[in-house]
Amino acid sequence: MPELPEVETVRRGLDRYTLDRAITGTEVLLPRTIAHPETPQEFSFGLQHTKIQGWHRRGKYLYAQLVSTKTPEAAGWLGVHLRMTGQLLWVESHTELHKHTRVRLFLGKDREIRFVDQRTFGQMWWIPPSKQLEQVMTGIAKLGPEPFDPAFSTGYFAAKLQKSSRNIKTVILDQNLVAGVGNIYADEALFMSKIHPNTSANQLTIDRVELLRASIIAVLQLSIEQGGTTFSNYLSVQGTNGNYGGMAWVYNRTKQPCRVCGTPIEKIRLGGRGTHYCPTCQSHDLPTS
Repeated sequence: MPELPEVETVRRGLDRYTLDRAITGTEVLLPRTIAHPETPQEFSFGLQHTKIQGWHRRGKYLYAQLVSTKTPEAAGWLGVHLRMTGQLLWVESHTELHKHTRVRLFLGKDREIRFVDQRTFGQMWWIPPSKQLEQVMTGIAKLGPEPFDPAFSTGYFAAKLQKSSRNIKTVILDQNLVAGVGNIYADEALFMSKIHPNTSANQLTIDRVELLRASIIAVLQLSIEQGGTTFSNYLSVQGTNGNYGGMAWVYNRTKQPCRVCGTPIEKIRLGGRGTHYCPTCQSHDLPTS
């Protein structure tokens, strides 16, 4: 599933190519992709005579602010969640149609955004200006602070972790705690902070909490700079792979030597998720500082 760096990379690409472009038409090839309104026809009608004023990201959600092409009035929002295998691709209209294309948004005569989604879990919304974004895309209202937001402070993080005896890997995947961190970057941040993923969250010292918070921010920033991570379906809007995977510390490196100590990377399952770690660098014996 695309995580924060991948979704942010897509957002930046959409901002680069689609700002101030009018949506001249739509084609919904898989009706259940549309989460709101109730029908594809209402979705298409809502997007008529609108143009994209700016793309935003909240956690793993994308949403574009729309304005009318006829008046300066707001025209609602276009929302997207890529889920497991979703891709938003900026292509020339004559490009051969991929068999997993679910929705097409036409932006002029020669360009379009295509929502390609192999597993079909992805969703799109049109939210009319009469409604609040969070009223319709209800998952956004449940999200914790963004990792780059000052609200994601050491004090906030420590207070949340002290309330949980669950393993730290599972806890930092909780989107209500911090938005956008998924399996890849949870593994990477835990390695960077030398914390075993099965450590109980409430066992971490304040120094270790601060190091983990800093590691989460650092690995997300680095991955954004590299265009995200491609291990399966993720592509940027230009159809290119992300480059972070080639420099990952532990993720997807089972049995390969640790880049620090040479110990083979191990993989276990925690909370139903594959979890990669170095048994030497991330021992159960927590440092005191």
